[in-house]
Amino acid sequence: MTAQDELAELLTPTVKGLGYALLGVERQRTGSGSIVRLYIDCESGIAVEDCARVSRQVGDVLEAEQAVNGEYTLEVSSPGFDRPLFTQDQYRSHIGAEIKVSLRALVNGRRRLSGTLVDATDELVTVRVGGERFDVPYSLVENARLDPRLSERVTWIGD
Repeated sequence: MTAQDELAELLTPTVKGLGYALLGVERQRTGSGSIVRLYIDCESGIAVEDCARVSRQVGDVLEAEQAVNGEYTLEVSSPGFDRPLFTQDQYRSHIGAEIKVSLRALVNGRRRLSGTLVDATDELVTVRVGGERFDVPYSLVENARLDPRLSERVTWIGD
């Protein structure tokens, strides 16, 4: 289990208890410590006040459990248009969408993929880039995000 998975497991009950879903946790090392970034969502959407509320409660849990060594900055955010994907269920619910994937190691000579999510099994995520399919084990995915390519999907009033 990764450090992010452990943090997600620790924090999910708190976030859920506040009425939100914890989509995932990212942890990024910085020169003087780390950034712990949580992505939350709910049916009515996320406002700044929601992020602040979750941040206060989660901060208390992290301090009480001493879950992060050293100095850290806690960030709580909505997933945004370029929603990050963390779980198999999240991948499955976005089959057919355009995604960007950064890999921990080379897959068919590539570290980054930008294409269509065509499948998500228990072991692999499959991305089509042009005419080529990339079957990537989840363990090799550093991070993945939706690529909304808004310019292709905007419908202007009067069109």
